[in-house]
Parts: sequence; structure tokens; C-alpha cells
Amino acid sequence: MKDMRNWYAVYTKPRWEKKICQQLERKGLVFYCPMTKVRRKWSDRYKIIEEPLFKSYVFVQVTEEEKPRIRLTDGVVNFLYWNGKPAVIKEAEIEMIRKFLNEYKEVEARPIQLESGQKVRVKSGLLMDTEGVVIKVTNNRAYVLLESLGYELSAQFEKNNLEPIGDL
Repeated sequence: MKDMRNWYAVYTKPRWEKKICQQLERKGLVFYCPMTKVRRKWSDRYKIIEEPLFKSYVFVQVTEEEKPRIRLTDGVVNFLYWNGKPAVIKEAEIEMIRKFLNEYKEVEARPIQLESGQKVRVKSGLLMDTEGVVIKVTNNRAYVLLESLGYELSAQFEKNNLEPIGDL
């Protein structure tokens, strides 16, 4: 099982995605940087360019033993973490991104934005599937008001553990 390869997301320095891919290719490592074609206006003309779909992220498929080689790659900041460990990305999600990019043009990826007053649902943990209303949002945390048993409970959540429901 030691040589089992998993997909991980690595966080990169801004605008280093292509440079990192070149370095990973020279190292003989498996990587994927989803690219999308976008139309950009120059001062005198429009131009179609390829840019990373996920800004400052590159996906790598490595074994546990290869992780240090990734970390030592110039421009790599660190792995994307979830619950204190590098987050494993499912093969099916990587394939879905590939298919989506093959089928659609001018694709854009945006992180979920949470705003005060927005209804949300907790995705995992003890309060999984509990609904509440966002009170305030800070860096990577959202403060959510949970109404149950006739009491108002206010809890602090990691933003990526919440999903918006309904309209704002």
C-alpha cells in the first residue's frame, strides 16, 4: 500500500502554476493543472490565452514517499490541508474536471462566497445536515446561528464545512 498514488492539491505562489508543472514534469511526477481559454483585452487588441482554472493550485498524483519532492519544488507553498492532513482529491473529481473542460468553453471556477444572512447547511461533523444562518464571516471561518429546541446556538465553523442553501 506504500506505493499507492493519491491525488492532492498543492498551493502555489501566485502565477507559478505553469512553472511548477514544468518542474514536476522534469522530476517525472504526475500532475494536472486544469487550463481554460479566456479572452483578454490588450491595449490594442483581444487575445485568447490559456490560464489555470484554479488560481494558485496544481493537482499532483504521488505516493507518501514522493510528497517531500513536491514540497521542495520551487514555487510550491504547501499541500492543501483538510483535518490536519493533506487533502486527498478523488480520482472521480479529477476526471469530472477533465470532462467538464473538454465539453465547455470559457469555464470559470470561483470559491463559494458566504455572506451574513445567508442560509447554510453543515456538510460534516457532529452537526452534519443542520441548517443555520450566517451571522458573520472572517478569514476562513463563518459564525452560524443554529435554531433548534427553541434555543439560539451560535457556532463557529470552517467555511469549507458549510454549503449555501436557497437564495440569500
